[in-house]
Amino acid sequence: MRIFGKARHRPSADWRVVTDRAFTLIGDGRYEDAGTLLTRAADLEPWLSESWFNLALLHKFRHDWEQARAAGLRAVALLDRSVGAPDWWNVGIAATALQDWALARRAWQAYGLRVPEAPAAGAAQLHAGPPVGMELGSAAVRLSPEGEAEVVWGRRLDPARIEVQNIPLPSSGRRWGEVVLHDGVPHGERTTAAGHAYPVFDEIELWAPSPVPTWVVLLEAATEADRDALEALAADAGFAAEDWSSSVRLLCRSCSESRMPSDEGEGAPRHDPHDHSVPGHPGPLGHMTSGELWVPERECGLAAPASLVRGLLDGWVADSPDTREWRDLEEVC
Repeated sequence: MRIFGKARHRPSADWRVVTDRAFTLIGDGRYEDAGTLLTRAADLEPWLSESWFNLALLHKFRHDWEQARAAGLRAVALLDRSVGAPDWWNVGIAATALQDWALARRAWQAYGLRVPEAPAAGAAQLHAGPPVGMELGSAAVRLSPEGEAEVVWGRRLDPARIEVQNIPLPSSGRRWGEVVLHDGVPHGERTTAAGHAYPVFDEIELWAPSPVPTWVVLLEAATEADRDALEALAADAGFAAEDWSSSVRLLCRSCSESRMPSDEGEGAPRHDPHDHSVPGHPGPLGHMTSGELWVPERECGLAAPASLVRGLLDGWVADSPDTREWRDLEEVC
């Protein structure tokens, strides 16, 4: 083996046994024991990039970002290809978590992504902030993937961060407008009638919290237009309202992690055989009645400051008092 030439070689049988055992332990959530074995594997094969890639992966699972960055940098230093290796993606996630923007830019570029230069007053500030202008579009993110998982829509800020644009249910512990760090491998897709497909990424951790609380309120909205008027009113104020009665679908894990159609922006909900909601519970099917597609009583999520939320609701009712009412406002997250 040529150490400095970084020639590839087959890892030893001991390395393979130790590494396989470590990943079995990772699958069982036994990260400490897995770390001991992966450290041993790195001692057995210190010039193998996979040894350090595996350690970086473990540290990512543990959210130990300093160690993930250190192991990731050792992995990329031993690569036998310069562009596109997944090792660089893990380095990018760790650097983003640590707000090491110079390294994050380098990682995304080494992976093969185009990172526009950030506008700056001087050369010293050129890479001081996060990468901007990558135009990655929308995606979905699975919040609390190990708990009561919830998939919401968001705006991708860079390859490892999404800004949440739905109002999450309180069980997720997340708020509208929060930025979450997410993993690089999608688990599922959401498709639209127009044929567009959007990846579903798993949240790793909260990256930037939102100061805007989440409220739940019961509405009496005679028509969909009445409901839409509240959503528009909240958006005009710089915040959000969302009709959870029609936007929430209850899916099993298998459905959630597959290629699923989305009603996002497509009007009334369709009968969806994958929707596991039942009458009386959130979800498009749960709020349908025989022969009807609209039920005036709606459970609505609101994201707005306490000083504003009642004024929004009162203003909404004042615009059409004969067709709109609200009650039972409660802060839930």
